[in-house]
Amino acid sequence: MKEQALIRYQSLAADRQQFLDTARDCAELTLPYLVVNDGQTKGGKLPVPWQSLGAKGCNVLASKLMLSLFPVNTSFFKLQINDAELSAVPDITPEIRSEVDLSLSKMEKIIMQQIAETSDRVMLHTAMKHLVVTGNVLIFVGKKALKVYPLDRYVCVRDGNGEVIELITKESVHRSLLPKEFQQPMKGTLGDRDINAPGEDGPKFGTTGATDVEEAEVYTCVKLKDGQFRWHQEVDGKILPGSQSSAPKKLNPWLCLRFNIVESTGEDYGRGRVEEFLGDLKSLEGLMQSLVEGSAAAAKVIFTVAPSSTLKPQSLARAQNGQIIQGRKDDVNVIQVGKTADFKSVLDMIRELTRRLSDAFLILQVRDSERTTSTEVQAVQQELNEQLGGIFGNLTTDLLRPYLDRKLHVLGRSKGMPQLPKDLVTPIVVAGLNGIGRGQDRVALIEFLQTAAQGLGPEALMQYISPEEFLKRLAAASGIDTLNLIKDASTMEQEKQAMKQDMMQSSLVNQAGQLAKSPIGEQMVNGIQQNPEALTQGIQNPGQVGAQAAQQVPTQEIPQV
Repeated sequence: MKEQALIRYQSLAADRQQFLDTARDCAELTLPYLVVNDGQTKGGKLPVPWQSLGAKGCNVLASKLMLSLFPVNTSFFKLQINDAELSAVPDITPEIRSEVDLSLSKMEKIIMQQIAETSDRVMLHTAMKHLVVTGNVLIFVGKKALKVYPLDRYVCVRDGNGEVIELITKESVHRSLLPKEFQQPMKGTLGDRDINAPGEDGPKFGTTGATDVEEAEVYTCVKLKDGQFRWHQEVDGKILPGSQSSAPKKLNPWLCLRFNIVESTGEDYGRGRVEEFLGDLKSLEGLMQSLVEGSAAAAKVIFTVAPSSTLKPQSLARAQNGQIIQGRKDDVNVIQVGKTADFKSVLDMIRELTRRLSDAFLILQVRDSERTTSTEVQAVQQELNEQLGGIFGNLTTDLLRPYLDRKLHVLGRSKGMPQLPKDLVTPIVVAGLNGIGRGQDRVALIEFLQTAAQGLGPEALMQYISPEEFLKRLAAASGIDTLNLIKDASTMEQEKQAMKQDMMQSSLVNQAGQLAKSPIGEQMVNGIQQNPEALTQGIQNPGQVGAQAAQQVPTQEIPQV
């Protein structure tokens, strides 16, 4: 059916309109560039708020969300294996368990490195701004990069549990980038409307709103069916070749996020943080405008000239500093409004609104450390969870874990990702308040040993603790590759035996030196000098030489027992 995606998009856009209107109101007072108004042209002038607190508050809150979900220089997740699943596998030895733990640590390090090398953090920070201001954002987790869709570029449908079962995105693409059969605009009409004209839901995505035939509207249709998310793209009512794709529900790359959720009404879209305090922001906006304009009026200085004066107003206006003009000083007066004292009540109200909004957007809690630690991240997470009504937990479930699951799946197909021993188990992602990373595991391991040493004593503790296993776990918690670093048990046993042999040889040499100084040793040395072949025979058969030497020794020279 022609224009099926377009018709469906416009139908769902009607349900989205009230949320989109509110989002634009919120953006106008905070970050106007996030959601522009209908008819906004490329390079057009955006609204400029009279106050800057709204923009500052949204940026601070978005940064704190990023700090809690995706902290820099700190592992914010862990990969672990279900103990029951691992125990069910036969022939699981302690060595294999240590190898599994080390492999998981390497996988975490690779994922963190891949995130740092891409633009994911930049796009995620933008997504946090959309959530704070508009309450909604759509993220596509691609194989190489992320893509963020504002609220005016997608529509969605959710089931009774809040799960997305259908969504459609709308983008504008230059026709030269499409296959040849789509590079020419489609002719004809759809009903009474030119199909190449802007839709009723607003201007074309990414365009000025003009009916430019070089721009094509590309719709991506996503649906959940039989536990699989399936999608394709349409242009001019036709499916783009090669655009069909699918993914399991657990590995869905389309993350449709909401900030605040109104459960009672079953809304498909969320509500932003700004909407909760939109009244305070509007009040602050009006007061700041009045204060600025009133202050400008109060600071204005006006000169009056008496009507009967010979001084011409033009001469007074053109007079330079120090210039002499003809006239009487009494003919000139200065008028000032002098109403600055009346602004006190306005200033008091502005201070109160500033305090409330600063508290609402967590501006007052400012970090003073240069490096982010795991303890600080946990404190910010707890703060967000308490102040924002569990929003951190929601974002952990709807964003962080699916994002990491998708990253693990994509990187798992690459050759650079270490494989688990014998492919025994499948790792799971642990994130949130309990998933700061292996840095916490390292701290817990060291604290355990210190506590045990205080209770048992260092010497008694070594009877219960395996040094090799401790070093492996400490290295895994620190993200250190132990290849050729920690000796295995067989190597240590070989070195132990070699050390024993060296000690025995050293002891024999000392004994031989002492024997050579004795009368018996002198006779043995003289015998070897007279018969050098005896030395070779002694190496091959030390027992024979010893017997011969004993025979050559006079009986009277042997000490009596």
